[in-house]
Amino acid sequence: MAIHRSKRYRAAAEKIKAAHPYPFAEALATLKALPGTKFDQTVTISFRLGVDPRQSDQMVRGTCPLPNGSGKTVRVLVFAEGASADAAREAGAEHVGYRDLIEKCVGGFQDFDVAIATPACMTEVRKLGKVLGPRGLMPNPKTGTVTDDTGKAIREVKAGRVEFKLDKNGNIAVPVGKLSFSETALLENGTAVIDAIVKSRPPAAKGRFVENISLASTMSPSLRVDASPFLKF
Repeated sequence: MAIHRSKRYRAAAEKIKAAHPYPFAEALATLKALPGTKFDQTVTISFRLGVDPRQSDQMVRGTCPLPNGSGKTVRVLVFAEGASADAAREAGAEHVGYRDLIEKCVGGFQDFDVAIATPACMTEVRKLGKVLGPRGLMPNPKTGTVTDDTGKAIREVKAGRVEFKLDKNGNIAVPVGKLSFSETALLENGTAVIDAIVKSRPPAAKGRFVENISLASTMSPSLRVDASPFLKF
């Protein structure tokens, strides 16, 4: 079945060299020059990795701070008690609690973007795996969202720390900012993410790790990015 594309999308596609690997800076300039939309689109970098996502020793997961932020308002929920809960409130968490929040989440509450928990609370929070897991909201030590230093974790995610995780098809997609950002800001954010992905290569990975990189905004066709400058080491 043919996919119907808008006139704006087709016009954008005509400006892109489909098989051409763009230098990253050129790809960003091209993306920003495409026909626009009425809203501020999110810019995303996608990776096809040469690993087997079925093998646990080839999983790729981590976090990356964006030098210029994400341009997104991040709503944070924190499972904590005592001093850690007080620190979370002071740092600007939208929702702070423990058993009351667990019950709320079991009831379907998902009005947040990131969940953070103290190690002590994880005993009960783990039971939310089937609720939070499918949305990628489960706190995890590997992403810095299981910690006693709730204030620091909240400040980092609100400042623009993004998470990345290999999907079942061997791909990773990471938002790096808004299309309204300057090319320099997007270049710095994108370079930080690419470097983080490249450095996250698991020891068990064989052969070529990064097979390809592409760049796109919410409503645009994707541009192939020349990955070679990032793979020197």
